[in-house]
Amino acid sequence: MSQLLVRGGNSLRGEVAVQGAKNSVLPILAATLLTGGQVELRSCPHLRDVDASIRILKTLGCDARWEGDSLLADTAGLNSCAVSDILMREMRSSAIFLGAILARCGEAEMSYPGGCELGPRPIDLHLAGLRDLGAEIQDSGGVLYCKAPRLRGREVILSLPSVGATENLMLAACGAEGVTAISNAAREPEIVDLQEFLNACGAAVSGAGTSTVTVEGKRPLHGCTYGIMPDRIVAATYLCAAAAAGGEIYLRNAREGHLSTVAAALREAGCAIRADRDGVSCTSRGQLGSIRPVRTAPYPGFPTDAQAVLMAALLRSRGATVFEESIFENRYRHVDELIRMGADIRVAGRVAVVTGAEKLRGAPVRCTDLRGGAALCVAALAAEGETSIDEIGHIDRGYECIERDLRTLGADIVRTELEI
Repeated sequence: MSQLLVRGGNSLRGEVAVQGAKNSVLPILAATLLTGGQVELRSCPHLRDVDASIRILKTLGCDARWEGDSLLADTAGLNSCAVSDILMREMRSSAIFLGAILARCGEAEMSYPGGCELGPRPIDLHLAGLRDLGAEIQDSGGVLYCKAPRLRGREVILSLPSVGATENLMLAACGAEGVTAISNAAREPEIVDLQEFLNACGAAVSGAGTSTVTVEGKRPLHGCTYGIMPDRIVAATYLCAAAAAGGEIYLRNAREGHLSTVAAALREAGCAIRADRDGVSCTSRGQLGSIRPVRTAPYPGFPTDAQAVLMAALLRSRGATVFEESIFENRYRHVDELIRMGADIRVAGRVAVVTGAEKLRGAPVRCTDLRGGAALCVAALAAEGETSIDEIGHIDRGYECIERDLRTLGADIVRTELEI
């Protein structure tokens, strides 16, 4: 079992490259099933969730292997349409394989997915949309038995702009006859990345980044070489780390357009955020100020995945900042751990009020989820003394090597192995 040891007090300086996006590569790995050939994914991050997706591909009879920072996936040997309960429980995003398997095989069998416990995240929207395309889905004892010998394109209207449902329907629609229009679709940059990957493989997908995505189905797809977009949440995390610890950093590959709400919040707090064609920089000097209320919302609103790290950056700010979490019910699980470090945070339902503390102190804390774990790292950089962070497997789900990147920027942080 691993833990991170962080000694606060160092300002951050220097440059680091932002890894490929976790929330982009996972649906793209599912999409490789549609090609029946070999795909090379460049700038693919080495993550626990990527490893789980690779295991799913291999269980289905496909092959995947690393060559440096590239992942080679060959799905020609697909010989199964069932994903085991053990693999499904490893991550919430495993549900994305349903649409791709249905499009390729005409049937699929899998249990409900697992992942971080952030409150109810039902896949009802996924299932309803697939049924609209002609899939027959039965739920027996938590196992989904799906049949779709003939998917048909049509308009599918989502009641919520769900990222996962939009991606699942895009994949399924590639195997449907005719044209599918997904209305009230999610608009996240990762949706655009999935569209660009599918089109590079020969698909005809348009509209990603808007509220309507259109897919012309039954086009023959082939393998390709594709570069994964940079991870906007990792970039947001490192910007917040610099804001909390002070200093000046440059994030190579980061895209300001993907970070506009986070950048705006940090500018309001007193940071200087600048962008050029190659990346984004953050300069933080002196105490940060409180900012206007932060309310999470679907893109292009403030991302729920960046809520915890921004909160951690503002723990020593002047005044109070209000956070409202509108996406997930249990997204404040990290708050109790931050309070152990001296943070002044009060939570009432979906609202959290952060009042700047005079100082933070190092303490033993544990990760409760992926982004909450990253927030503990941000807070630890601004704390006096040493912070030990346990259960960092959550962090490894989305950050390739957070201690390496932060150490490159001057942080005093190491990973150690605990004796059990």
